[in-house]
Amino acid sequence: MAQSATDLIRAIFDDSLAAHQRFAARGLEVVATAASAISRTLASGHKVLAFGNGGSAADAQHFASELVGRFEIERHGLAAVALTTDSSAVTSIANDYGYAQVFSRQIRALGVKGDVAFGISTSGKSANVESGLIEAKARGLVTIALTGRDGGRMGAEADIHVNVAEASTARVQEVHRTILHAICALIDREAASAAVSKPSA
Repeated sequence: MAQSATDLIRAIFDDSLAAHQRFAARGLEVVATAASAISRTLASGHKVLAFGNGGSAADAQHFASELVGRFEIERHGLAAVALTTDSSAVTSIANDYGYAQVFSRQIRALGVKGDVAFGISTSGKSANVESGLIEAKARGLVTIALTGRDGGRMGAEADIHVNVAEASTARVQEVHRTILHAICALIDREAASAAVSKPSA
């Protein structure tokens, strides 16, 4: 007998919950490490450059928007750019130099020592994201990889590697979004603490 719609939905929720629990059992410290590195970068007047492909591009844009706008508290805007949002830059670089360079060339143009390069890939094997992290490291940026499966070469390249070791792309993406929200919550807390401790003019 075919699985009912509600049974399929319940199975998806159960799988997602299990994937979150597996990550929570072993991955929370590295999320805190990533959030701390980003908070230090932003507090020093530097910026976050976030990038990925497909659903990970959407996650990069989501993350940047939470920083520039706000997450859950009112605070000043924080400097973040998603390297997937300038369609003219992305398509001209892809056309003239090849798709593998769409992020590395932007990082070469926009990134400075002390910034954070935040690469996202559900497989850890996205060549253009890996190239972006390699370029960022060469320029003195802090590199963070948010990956799935075994993390691939991206995980090995990054200073900080946050890995969701799930085989399903959908489950990886769901946990990635929770991780990004956790990072935003920690950044919000740090920003609120800094505002309270800042002396009055």
